[in-house]
Amino acid sequence: MKYNDLIVEKNTRPSRKGRGISAGQGKTAGRGTKGQKSRTGHRKMAAGFMGGQRAIMQAIPKLKGFKSIHAKAEVVYTDRLNDLKGNVDNFVLADQALISNPYTKVKVISRGELTAKINLETQFASKTAVAAIEKAGGSFKKVAVPMRPAKKAE
Repeated sequence: MKYNDLIVEKNTRPSRKGRGISAGQGKTAGRGTKGQKSRTGHRKMAAGFMGGQRAIMQAIPKLKGFKSIHAKAEVVYTDRLNDLKGNVDNFVLADQALISNPYTKVKVISRGELTAKINLETQFASKTAVAAIEKAGGSFKKVAVPMRPAKKAE
């Protein structure tokens, strides 16, 4: 065993700053003299604070309006439903490439003629679309958006 092979942990006790002039880090305690940064509490300023002048967030112009965090429903028209029959839900619409994936909100809107007898189960439908479905002999039922299956831990 040699002296340079010893593994010794550093003494991690924090230094006691500002405890008198003779303490080594006393009096100004490494903060310099005077000014905003030498005062107590100078590190508690808000993000973007720029020394008393107007902050950058206040200075830049803002865009009008807002962007909604809620995803918009995908639209399916009634005349595209003529090729389907039986029970129609988000998964059937996704298989027929009428919507991008089955885990999105779907709204059915009336357009053209609906001749197929279908039992529609989606999230939304306009009043005229519901009337067209019922006129063709089908029905509409409002259901929740299907939940994505949870990923299995391997």
